[in-house]
Amino acid sequence: MRLALAAALPLVLASTACGGAPRAGGGMGGIGGHTDGKGAPTLNVGDQKGGSEAMLRAAGELDELPYTIRWSTFTSGPPLLEAVNAGAVDVGAVGNTPPVFAGAAHSKIKVIAGSHSRSDGEAILVKKDSPLTSPAQLKGKSIAVAQGSSAHYQLIASLKEAGLSPKDVTLNHLQPADALAAFTRGKVDAWAVWDPYTSQALDQAGARVLTNGQGRVNGLSFQVAAPAALADGAKSAALKDYTARLRRAQDWVFRHPAAWAKVWAEATGMPEKVALDAVRRTRGTAVPVAVDKNAVASEQRIVDTFAALKLIPRSFDFGELVDPRFNSGLPPSGTAPRTYGKAR
Repeated sequence: MRLALAAALPLVLASTACGGAPRAGGGMGGIGGHTDGKGAPTLNVGDQKGGSEAMLRAAGELDELPYTIRWSTFTSGPPLLEAVNAGAVDVGAVGNTPPVFAGAAHSKIKVIAGSHSRSDGEAILVKKDSPLTSPAQLKGKSIAVAQGSSAHYQLIASLKEAGLSPKDVTLNHLQPADALAAFTRGKVDAWAVWDPYTSQALDQAGARVLTNGQGRVNGLSFQVAAPAALADGAKSAALKDYTARLRRAQDWVFRHPAAWAKVWAEATGMPEKVALDAVRRTRGTAVPVAVDKNAVASEQRIVDTFAALKLIPRSFDFGELVDPRFNSGLPPSGTAPRTYGKAR
């Protein structure tokens, strides 16, 4: 198992993005990226390595851009949303759980677009030789998980289904780099994580899936914008165009899984096989959806769950975070994700 490469992957994901001209700065934990397009307005877009920028570029959606995009790259959703709250970033992509933590902290954010993916990549992993065969057997065990991540909620939901609570296990709040090292060295009994780390661990770390998120998590991810950007007429128009480009790029990813896997692997440093597995399991299955009442209700369940466990400082109405102005013409949030057949 190539531990050095595997352990380095999350750090590679935090590096600057490929293509375009570099810029200085980044701020709020973001790493300065590149600039695309020309003319006004300028959208400051928060991204994660191998994320929206790479996808849009691969699909040709950054060609002849009639406004400017200035990219900043973040290690994960929470610091990206901190930047949105501070006004340093106009929009960025995150999973289903970071907006819950941000909303509980009174962050100034608005959820403006959504996508629905399969949840096979949201998994609780154990070693192939582990005696654990069901989530109920996690009682008394140690589990690595990134606090506030989509995997955190998936873990809680899986424990609840097995008649357990977080108090019945020992949670090690670790980001993927540290979690992978702990998992590989047997310092934890299980690891709750998401793709592409799930695919990476299955391919390189001798892991197997104990359970996954299908039927337990909503599979939603979001574009989250700053209210000030939405209140600016020119930036609001650019955001509408930007979200439309993302939808077309997602269609391109589904139609060209191998081509996207190659680009994704080059952008992140992960092996191409790992990338393709993650595309077929999760990334390529996303379908753009409206942020509708059902999406709000599903997210509200996450809010209520974390609030009841006192993992966030307060409960709140998730619907207050939603700006539905870009919902027109999009299918309902419950629309089934795409599939390439049986997940590997």
